Amino acid sequence: MNRLWNALFGSALAGAMLAACAVGASAADRTIFLTFEDGPLPGTKNVLSVLSQENVPAAMFMVGLHVETIPNGRDLLAEAKSMSLVTVGNHSYNHANNRYRRFYANTKAVVADMLHANQVLGLTPIVHARLPGRDVFRLPTVSREDLSINVAQWEREWLDYELVAEAGFYLYGWDFEWVHSDDGKPVQSVDRLVSEIDHLFQYGRFAQPGKMILLMHDEMFQDQFDGQGKLQSLIQKLKQRGYAFGDIRSYAPSNP
Repeated sequence: MNRLWNALFGSALAGAMLAACAVGASAADRTIFLTFEDGPLPGTKNVLSVLSQENVPAAMFMVGLHVETIPNGRDLLAEAKSMSLVTVGNHSYNHANNRYRRFYANTKAVVADMLHANQVLGLTPIVHARLPGRDVFRLPTVSREDLSINVAQWEREWLDYELVAEAGFYLYGWDFEWVHSDDGKPVQSVDRLVSEIDHLFQYGRFAQPGKMILLMHDEMFQDQFDGQGKLQSLIQKLKQRGYAFGDIRSYAPSNP
C-alpha cells in the first residue's frame, strides 16, 4: 500500500510541478511593454500620474523641442526622470518636423538631431530611443526593419538606422498601437484594445516571443478624452487578464 501511495503521490507531485511550470511560462510569455511618444505634451502629466498609481513600468520617448517649448515641459521631463519605473528615452529633437522622407535623406543630420535631443533631455549613452516615424529595432539581440516602407525607401534609410545605433542608441520599434485620430482622441475603446491584444497574443507575432511593445502617444491622455481614466482602465483590465508589465531596459539584454 505504501508503495502504491508513494507512486500516486509522486505522480501527483510531478503533475503539480508541471502545471506550476506551465503557469509560470504562461505569465512569462504574456508581457506588455508600455511605451509613450512625443512628450512632453498635454496628457503627459496624466500618464505619469497613472503609472505612479498603478506602479507599472513604462518608456517615455520624448521630443527635445517639446521640452523647450511646451509649458512646464522641463518640469514634466524632470518628474518623469525622477520616477524609478519610468525610462525616459530619446524620440529626436524635432520629430523630423513630420516630414520623414526629407529627414532621413540626410544621414549626418539624423545623427546630429538625435545627439542634440540627448543634450536637451540630459541623456548619455547608452540611450533608449525610438526614431520618428519608423518602426525599427536596433538592439544587441534584436534587429528588425520597418515593413511599412518600401524597399527603395529602406535602401535610402538603412544607413541612418545603423549610424544612429553606432552613436550610442538602442532603437525600439513597436508591435501594436493604440491608434488616435488627428486631434489626439483614442480610436479603439479600452475593451476593443484589450480584445485586440488578447487576439495578438494567441498568434505571438512579435519582435520577441511573448513580449508586446505597445505604442501610445501622450496627447491621447488629455483630460478632454478622459485620458487618465482610459489609461488606468487599460492597465487594470490587462492586470486582471494576467498580463505582466515589462521594463524596457530588460526587453533585450545584451546577455540574455
